[in-house]
Amino acid sequence: MDLLEDAPGSNAHEFTVSELSGAVKRSIEDRFGRVRVRGEIGRVSRPSSGHLYFDLKDDRAVLAAVTWKGQAARLSQRPEEGMEVIATGRMTTFAGQSKYQLIVEQIEPAGVGALMAMLEKRRKALAAEGLFDEARKKPLPFLPRVIGVVTSPSGAVIRDILHRLRDRFPSHVVIWPVAVQGEACAPQVAAAIRGFNALEADGPVPRPDLIIVARGGGSLEDLWGFNEEAVVRAAADSRIPLISAVGHETDTTLIDFASDQRAPTPTAAAEIAVPVRSDLMARLAEADARMRRGLAFRIDRPRQRLRDLARAMGRPGALTEAQRQRLDLWGVRLEPALRGLVRMRRQQLASRPIPVATLRQFTAAKRHGLERAGLRLDSGQERRQERRRDRLTGLQQRLDGSLARVVATTRRAVVTQGERLAQLSAKLDAAAQRNLDRRRELLDQLDRTRQTLGYRETLKRGYAVVHGQDGVLTSAKAANKSPRVEIEFADGRVAARPEGGPAKGRGPKKPPEQKTLF
Repeated sequence: MDLLEDAPGSNAHEFTVSELSGAVKRSIEDRFGRVRVRGEIGRVSRPSSGHLYFDLKDDRAVLAAVTWKGQAARLSQRPEEGMEVIATGRMTTFAGQSKYQLIVEQIEPAGVGALMAMLEKRRKALAAEGLFDEARKKPLPFLPRVIGVVTSPSGAVIRDILHRLRDRFPSHVVIWPVAVQGEACAPQVAAAIRGFNALEADGPVPRPDLIIVARGGGSLEDLWGFNEEAVVRAAADSRIPLISAVGHETDTTLIDFASDQRAPTPTAAAEIAVPVRSDLMARLAEADARMRRGLAFRIDRPRQRLRDLARAMGRPGALTEAQRQRLDLWGVRLEPALRGLVRMRRQQLASRPIPVATLRQFTAAKRHGLERAGLRLDSGQERRQERRRDRLTGLQQRLDGSLARVVATTRRAVVTQGERLAQLSAKLDAAAQRNLDRRRELLDQLDRTRQTLGYRETLKRGYAVVHGQDGVLTSAKAANKSPRVEIEFADGRVAARPEGGPAKGRGPKKPPEQKTLF
């Protein structure tokens, strides 16, 4: 029993708690300065300090782990509960709680199976929030004016997209360069999507009508950046319609569920974004031809209907020709009848004078009868006019139904023809004015020529015209025979008489030196 108990005054070294804790700390850190530990993450804690606290566990033990704030921001994989990972770091102790822990510097998934399990878990969590609901998805614009592309500017993907857009429908493309794999992929892609949505419509950089997020094929690890929660939320919150074209047709990432439409390849995304320009032009040409045929039909059919109605109505003049002819016949017969009646009444009055009193009574009676006849005539005329008005109103209503449609459909054609007629009228007026000016100038020239060649201009040069009783005298013989002679000068006429008057047997006198014309 003495061997098992320390006797009073033993010389064994006494450690303080801090000394013992420090010795244990140094022993563990020296022995496990850098280790790689495989396990499942449990109990993840993210306090406001920015540090990460979590557990690494297997079926028999639990290891406390911590990642300091500066290192946590550089982790390629964020720790999530239930993930199987390989954590790289160093072992140490925490004297305040008498426990040891792993200072984690790097985390990587333990394998593809673990990544797929984590991906499925994340997908279900985001789907439960409604980020993948079909009701959230926006329709793509039929013909986007500006297309924003989020991808690497140096890869083959952007060249394929631009080439396909040029072939189908050339559009304005704005490229936002990002890293498409690695640690910088997710934050850059999320920032690009939010940056496109933040652009102003009338800013220096045009705001896209459609966004394409594109990347070529790769492994699950290469495409992991498009499975990050930040990228998925940015795609779901985008107000601009978004097409995801990440990987090949068999690759699926979480951004495909949040995007408005998924394209199997980047080239297919360009095909979905814009239609074929030649097909649109052909469809527009066909629609234009159909519209023209429809308009022609809508105009020609009412026009033919109007012609048929016009033929059925007959000529307006034919409605009054018979009455006009009857009026002419009665007009011819009325004048003789009135004259005979007046003559007969005059004879009766001459043979049997009517007393003044009787004449007054007769006049009063006739005036009274005339007034009653006038009243009856007015009422009858009003009834006839009302019947005719009703009949004409019915005809007008029937005609208005057809004419209104004809007028509505032909008004545009009439306006067009009126504009063309106005243009042609203006041209015709201008041409007529030019023709009139040209003919007036020609007439003025002819008038000046007439005045120049007329005999009055000759009279001004000293010549004279001799007029006789029967006209112009052209010989001395005719002048001797004429009883009256006038000599016309440029400024008037002078009366003259041949010497001796008309005489028989006289020979012709020698004409004077002054010449005469006409």
